[in-house]
Amino acid sequence: MRFLADESCDFAVVRALRAEHHDVTAVAEFSGGADDSTVTSLSVADERVLLTEDKDFGQLVYAAGRDHVGVVLIRFPASARGRVGPAVVEVVRAFGDRLVGAFTVVEPGRVRVGRAPHG
Repeated sequence: MRFLADESCDFAVVRALRAEHHDVTAVAEFSGGADDSTVTSLSVADERVLLTEDKDFGQLVYAAGRDHVGVVLIRFPASARGRVGPAVVEVVRAFGDRLVGAFTVVEPGRVRVGRAPHG
């Protein structure tokens, strides 16, 4: 799958997905400091599911109705950070193409996949 990792996304997620041969572009590697609107536009332009830990993307997708390819919101507390990379890899394995067009929330032991407007 193709992903765009927002700057807020733990780089362990980027490394873990790349190790599984997913195509992951990290905003931090080419456009540090990009605002959320720009990141969303980059995701759509390059047809990549957005990986983020920033809850503001929920506001952009639901309230502002921004177009998106899919959003994976990662919500892992400090006590579970060591498992974030493998957990996201497992979600991608389990849900695959269902992540496209969806707003997905990944938490330790819980995954919610919902359809979002404009997805």
